[in-house]
Amino acid sequence: MSFFGLGNRNQKTFRPKKSAPSGNKSAELKRHIDATLGSGNLKEAVRLPPGEDFSEWLAVNTVDFFNQVNLLYGTLTEFCTPTTCPTMSAGPKFEYRWADGVQIKKPIVVSASKYVDYLMDWIEVQLDNESLFPQKIGSPFPSNFHEIVRTIFKRLFRVYAHIYHSHFQKIVSLKEEAHLNTCFKHFILFTWEFHLIDKSELAPLNDLIDSIILSY
Repeated sequence: MSFFGLGNRNQKTFRPKKSAPSGNKSAELKRHIDATLGSGNLKEAVRLPPGEDFSEWLAVNTVDFFNQVNLLYGTLTEFCTPTTCPTMSAGPKFEYRWADGVQIKKPIVVSASKYVDYLMDWIEVQLDNESLFPQKIGSPFPSNFHEIVRTIFKRLFRVYAHIYHSHFQKIVSLKEEAHLNTCFKHFILFTWEFHLIDKSELAPLNDLIDSIILSY
């Protein structure tokens, strides 16, 4: 998927693009994703290719979705500040507090920008941990790998929810609406296909998600 319209605005805030686990199999899976996305076939893009390992498919896609959210939010960093967004919210009924269970065990209120910064750091640490995301094909995944991925996806969704509720008009003015919608549709179809996010967590964008699922 090409990130048209993302330019070089405030480039210093962008994080380096993460690479999928190395090895021929991951490269094949990444090519499959790119080819199906390039054809516009999102249904085919999310489905596990026949005969492929489910955990490897989750790992490659987790890196891809991390990169997509990273780039999308990167276009908004000059507009999403502690002043404009003092809390990480998705409308008046949904406020997200940060905790990583290690350094910050009790959830704390932080600005949206700080929340996303914490989140991206937290995800990067996991993606770089070879005991969680093996870099070599054939290396075993941890027994709780699917739960690790579910937590990552749940938290990535919160970034989408914040963007749609707090920055959608800015996205429109930047002419990035179509790209945001395509990325989000791909993300939701993937999570729906593999039951990665509980329905209660999707409540801030229920109407939009329902329309996506109905067309699936």
